Amino acid sequence: MKHTVETVTGPIEADLLGKTLIHEHFVFGYPGFHGDDSLGGFDEQDALETGITIALQLMSFGVDTVVDPTPNECGRNPELLKEISERTGLQIVCATGFYYEGEGATPYFKFRQGLGTAEEEIYEMFKKEITEGIRNTGIKPGIIKLASSKGVITEYERMFFKAAARVQREEGTVILTHTQEGTMGPEQVELLMEFGCDPKKIVIGHMCGNTDTDYHLKVLEKGAFIAFDRFGIQGMVGAPTDDERIKTLLKLVTHGYTDQIMLSHDTVNHWMGRPLILPEVIQEKMKNWHPAHLFENIIPELRKQGMPEENIRTMLEINPSKLFFHQEAKINS
Repeated sequence: MKHTVETVTGPIEADLLGKTLIHEHFVFGYPGFHGDDSLGGFDEQDALETGITIALQLMSFGVDTVVDPTPNECGRNPELLKEISERTGLQIVCATGFYYEGEGATPYFKFRQGLGTAEEEIYEMFKKEITEGIRNTGIKPGIIKLASSKGVITEYERMFFKAAARVQREEGTVILTHTQEGTMGPEQVELLMEFGCDPKKIVIGHMCGNTDTDYHLKVLEKGAFIAFDRFGIQGMVGAPTDDERIKTLLKLVTHGYTDQIMLSHDTVNHWMGRPLILPEVIQEKMKNWHPAHLFENIIPELRKQGMPEENIRTMLEINPSKLFFHQEAKINS
């Protein structure tokens, strides 16, 4: 049996993923950007040219694959990702999924939640995109993206978790999550497992937003993967410094959990709507939030602090392949 991963240009075998960044956005927009299109309209050509430049830059560091978990309502653009992939050779995995309640596009499914139809409709949406493709593009997502709020998984968010778990049980699809400000990682994996998910097909994202190793161990001990995927984000959204992230990562490696950790930045290469204008003090703190940061700064620092080369390879190459390897194996509902 082949163990394949859906990319925007079609399925590939999981062992061909190669060096992988597990969480980056080629385009992203907070819901509402459509209403600012007179001054913040989408420049597709700029997004394409920027995406190609970033893809080639990443490939120069040996990156083979990028997972782009942009939610459906936040500017997801599978056709653009496909063109970037075809023009550069970078393998890109896109998502089906919705963002957390506080920053997502909630009215549509919240209204339908009140009618009692939303959970089934969310399941149908995930299922159709996973099995048939997004809209009429034929491009199939390789992951389901879920997200929760700071300190809580709301009833709105819970619908998406339940629907995603149902699809994973049927299709074996990998689930990748967003956690807000270093909270709810353990609760996410517990809820998904309660709904019947396989922890080996779950990546709890943004875990590096929390420097408490006990918080991480509560997830790792369940068998799920975690992502240290916000390197470069400092001084915003409750994020710790990169130095603090590195210290936490090294502790977890010492505990023997290298084979459940993946790395990335959560960069946004092109913002939908108007470009963000950050205060100068934040700009200085965020100056390393770019897709080369891991390779130019973080990995050299890990080596300097004694991390073996094999551990770095495991986090960037072995673990992503392992995550997707059993994707075709279905679990009985």
